[in-house]
Amino acid sequence: MMSKKILNLSFLILTLTGINAAAVETALGPKLGRAASAEEIARWEISVMPDGKGLPEGKGTVAEGESVYMSKCLSCHGPKGEGASADQLAFAQMELTDDWPEKTIGSYWPYATTLFDFNRRSMPMQAPGSLTDEETYAVTAYLLYLNGIISENEVMDADSLAKVRMPNRFGFIDVYEQEKTAK
Repeated sequence: MMSKKILNLSFLILTLTGINAAAVETALGPKLGRAASAEEIARWEISVMPDGKGLPEGKGTVAEGESVYMSKCLSCHGPKGEGASADQLAFAQMELTDDWPEKTIGSYWPYATTLFDFNRRSMPMQAPGSLTDEETYAVTAYLLYLNGIISENEVMDADSLAKVRMPNRFGFIDVYEQEKTAK
């Protein structure tokens, strides 16, 4: 009887010690890198949703965007987005349903806000994330203009960009919606 109590007590002590050790190890982590500061996390919290939620203040015109494009995009994407060492951005000659589809901004992208988000995070290739919000609005306006989606005189900002309707907006299948309706 006494040995059973000792056994149970020993088991309890070992279990609690193990749980405690696991909690300490979890709190310390794998000891790689360092914790991100609040400022670093704030810089990464820049997601833009398709409806425009998360777009920053600022604005840009097609003319300003052409200037940004010529200085920061031309070397990879070629004159007027026709493609060079990087993808063609405009002037698709083939539809997505053709044998050789061309995926340009105008033929493929479903939301203008996604274009803004992508450009802000990852362009230009040699300095991702270096464009200001105004430069990003401007180059986005220029690219939308090259694709015939907006006119030359339009100004892009958080309100107007969210209202842009892309030609392929309904060209994607919403698998989440399909799953909901299948149930």
